[in-house]
Amino acid sequence: MKPWMIFVLCTVLCWGAYVPTLHHGQKALGEKNTAMRAFLFVGAAYFVVAGAVLIYVLVTRAEPWSFTSNGATLSSVAGVLGALGAIGIVFALKNGGKPIYVAPLVFGGAPIINTFVSMLWDRPAKAPGAMFYVGILLAGAGTALVLRFKPT
Repeated sequence: MKPWMIFVLCTVLCWGAYVPTLHHGQKALGEKNTAMRAFLFVGAAYFVVAGAVLIYVLVTRAEPWSFTSNGATLSSVAGVLGALGAIGIVFALKNGGKPIYVAPLVFGGAPIINTFVSMLWDRPAKAPGAMFYVGILLAGAGTALVLRFKPT
């Protein structure tokens, strides 16, 4: 297995467990108005993990400590997108969404959006063939099938 695949597997496992864990965290905070309190702890956890990783990078000198304005701006926008996505999940759960619905919709729809945004940023050398669009339709159909035949 290639090293990058290990990180992909780690992300799949973590993000796959994220929505149900967040849902149970919201429920454990109390019956009313728990979304923002849950989001507070999600943000605090991001801060702690980011701090630990940055300390590691500084101590080991794993990366140079220099920045470009464009890289800092785009990385900050990515952080905002991630935070908005997280709060979207928080509020979906707060407003009656169940993890069994929310996660397949988010994690089934996000790869489709990712594909098109990636193609806008890094235009392919040639236009995608018909099977690409079949794959996009199948990704959507897969999400629909998961929702239709979810466990009760």
